[in-house]
Amino acid sequence: MKKLKKDLEAILKALNGLAQKVEKLQEQIGEETKPTKKPKAKAVKKKAVRKAPKKRVVVKKTAPKKAAPVTAVDTVFGIIKNSKKGIGTTALMEKTGYNQKKIANLVFKLRKQGKIKSVDRGVYVKA
Repeated sequence: MKKLKKDLEAILKALNGLAQKVEKLQEQIGEETKPTKKPKAKAVKKKAVRKAPKKRVVVKKTAPKKAAPVTAVDTVFGIIKNSKKGIGTTALMEKTGYNQKKIANLVFKLRKQGKIKSVDRGVYVKA
């Protein structure tokens, strides 16, 4: 143990002597002595936060409005309106293809609205 200790002290003296020689050489060259720095642990870089892309304003082109589908009431009223002397339920059934109950319901709605009136039983004209 004592021998090891003496060897370590000798090595330490030799290293100190070498360090002094290096310093003298640096002074002769004209460089400043810089203390050696311990390498710092690398800082953890933050990930770049991506900004959300700006939304483009897209103007939607509206399709041209289609004509509203003709309702059954409009169909029956159009036929009654075009008849000069009036039209009966059987003629309405033939022209529209609706059954008797549907014609009766549609005529009832039109009479309630005041658009048609009854001339005879089963014969209707525009009011």
